[in-house]
Amino acid sequence: MQITSIQNTIPELINTNKTNPTDDSGFGNILTGLIGQVNKDQENEDQLTKQFVTGGNVEIQDVMIAGEKAKTSLDLLIEIRNQTLDMYKQLTQIPV
Repeated sequence: MQITSIQNTIPELINTNKTNPTDDSGFGNILTGLIGQVNKDQENEDQLTKQFVTGGNVEIQDVMIAGEKAKTSLDLLIEIRNQTLDMYKQLTQIPV
């Protein structure tokens, strides 16, 4: 199992918005892509766990790494959501 760095993923998502501002690569699409990646990580972790439990050719360290990756990506998504909600609340309190 190959481990990819999150530092490589986030700049790609951010740079996507800078390269083509006329297409649909706004915050919503970046967030949708991040949610899709979190879902993929969760599914991968679930699949590896099932393979390990049923006696498949999966090592325990691969299961643990996939579980931590899924947990970390979900924690990142939750933190982005929390910060976005805080920002929205602050923006709605600005007097017009």
